[in-house]
Amino acid sequence: MTAIETQQGRAIRLAGISKHWGETTALSEISVEAPAGSFTALLGPSGCGKSTLLRIVAGLEEASGGQVLIGEEEVTGRPADKRDLSMVFQSYALFPHLSVAENIIFGLRTRRVARAERMARLAQVAELLGLAPYLDRKPGQLSGGQQQRVALGRAVISQRPVCLMDEPLSNLDAKLRQTMRTELRALQRELGFTMLYVTHDQVEAITMADQVVLMNAGRIEQVASPHDLYERPATIFAARFIGTPPMNILPQSALGETGARLAAELGGDLAFGMRPEALRPDPQGLLEMQVTGGEYLGADALVQGRIGGAEALMRVPGQALPEQGTALRVALAPQDLHLFDAGTGRRIDYPQPASPMARPGHPAGSSGAMSPLSNPKEP
Repeated sequence: MTAIETQQGRAIRLAGISKHWGETTALSEISVEAPAGSFTALLGPSGCGKSTLLRIVAGLEEASGGQVLIGEEEVTGRPADKRDLSMVFQSYALFPHLSVAENIIFGLRTRRVARAERMARLAQVAELLGLAPYLDRKPGQLSGGQQQRVALGRAVISQRPVCLMDEPLSNLDAKLRQTMRTELRALQRELGFTMLYVTHDQVEAITMADQVVLMNAGRIEQVASPHDLYERPATIFAARFIGTPPMNILPQSALGETGARLAAELGGDLAFGMRPEALRPDPQGLLEMQVTGGEYLGADALVQGRIGGAEALMRVPGQALPEQGTALRVALAPQDLHLFDAGTGRRIDYPQPASPMARPGHPAGSSGAMSPLSNPKEP
């Protein structure tokens, strides 16, 4: 990549942001920070408030309460053009009657940047994004991916310390989205600006972001790195939203005596989470899965079944897909069992060595541990 000058990324801090439309609450007390120079994804289902939050940061929407800070400056009451940021929209927002070059430098022209500097920046951005051969074309003569690069070029050429993106890849086909994910992440790292990126696609968030802000119904569900969001979901919603297929959530009753024993140890009504790839066929397993179907996916397969009357999925090697109607014993490792409060949906952390379900002589959590859902009887 060709180096291009950019300002140092600035942190974005949101403190108690709320948004109401009459009796409808779109955002409720949102407080979060996107560190300077980081890639932060706002992730969540449609209608959760992530785009509204982005528009409040951009100054395109007025908050009902709270503060927006960029760097050390509060910008809550400033208009959009005074916030020192750039934005890329889902629709790209290109001018169809202008050439690629004119679209990219449009903002510099309106800011009355000298022509020599405009042309120098344009040359750098065009080389950086592979747009040099297309500068004289109109947007209608470009592919979707090329139009996306033009929109990115207009943001990059502004040399702003903060860039906001609202589902910029949603209009592209799957293969092109994958390519653009890689290019966009590399671009952000190369230039060092702070990225706030809205998406409903967990793959985009997990593969691109340093930090994910998972939203649900106008509130923050969890703020974490992609790794922690997957490995330690804070709520049942987070556990079910992240992962393809999502985590199995089984009621306490589905685990019979095992569930009752853990509930007595920890107190309260529990829900048990286990990812499909964590489950495995095991003659020693305390769980029994009744196979109801399956999907062959090539290298692996998804087994559909019921555990204690609850629907569950298990990922197995493709050649090991069992027949419908088969009864399997199933186990999983201690670290792969997630516990949640069934009432609040919040995660419960518990000391794995206290689990009463390890094979005698092999404490749970040790290198020789059996699954906490393995039969304690010796084979």
